[in-house]
Amino acid sequence: MMPMTHSTSATLAHSDQERRGAKRDQTKQLCSLSPGFSYILIPQSPHPVVVESSVVKSKIGNCIQVENQNEEMGSEGPNSVVINVSGFKKFHGVAENPTEIIVNNLRSYVGKRGLASGLTLGSCTILETAGDGASAALYKAMVSGIERMESNANDQVVWVSVLHLGVNSGAMKFAIERQAVNEATFRCPDEFGWQPQQFPIIEADGVISRARETSCSIDAILKILKKKGFDVAISDDAGRFVCNYVYYHSLRFAEEKGHKSLFVHVPLFTRIDEETQMRFVASLLEAIAATC
Repeated sequence: MMPMTHSTSATLAHSDQERRGAKRDQTKQLCSLSPGFSYILIPQSPHPVVVESSVVKSKIGNCIQVENQNEEMGSEGPNSVVINVSGFKKFHGVAENPTEIIVNNLRSYVGKRGLASGLTLGSCTILETAGDGASAALYKAMVSGIERMESNANDQVVWVSVLHLGVNSGAMKFAIERQAVNEATFRCPDEFGWQPQQFPIIEADGVISRARETSCSIDAILKILKKKGFDVAISDDAGRFVCNYVYYHSLRFAEEKGHKSLFVHVPLFTRIDEETQMRFVASLLEAIAATC
């Protein structure tokens, strides 16, 4: 046997490096075949590899394919989200509005329960169940929310202008409202005695058939809430009463300011009890933050 020279040894070492490099490239190529998963390339080791907060789906060579358990929360880290919430006082036919109770108790409730990382509960406002006569209070709440956000300008905030909660006394489940229309047709006078009929909410927007849609990811929000066991659906009709009136103003305001707005109808407490509704709203806040 001929002795191995330094040149031969270097050539073999170089070839071995090329083979290892080609194997790594092949593994990386295999790892890229299944989008929607994360991959970790690990060194050869006799010890098990622990991948926190993930589910190991398969192993290809040194590549572990993992699925994030928080997939519906998004692939990036949590945004810093401030959500301002509003509810309504009593109105004709509803002597006790569940949204007033929910919003008044929400800060205390989430203080005990806790909220997801990056999520802050902003203002909690109770509005009169009125259209034009309560517009000033609505805009004051929305503007004050922006001012609070701008005072924390160093934070990366995705701000929901207002999460509005309203009651549907005939409902059996929660309803996430996709849109509002530019029409006020009140079936009864509001709390200030106003009862418009086929009236444009914002005249500058033109016809009363014009609709504005939320920019919130309502399908993703629905999926998260259903996974938690809540009886909830998406609605395309917020009515033509005060809820639709407030929502239309809020959607327009949010669009102008580059923020978000969402309206959700809840049932009476006789249909879904108060504790369940409190849990729903807390989960709703987290679902909104997770999908911003």
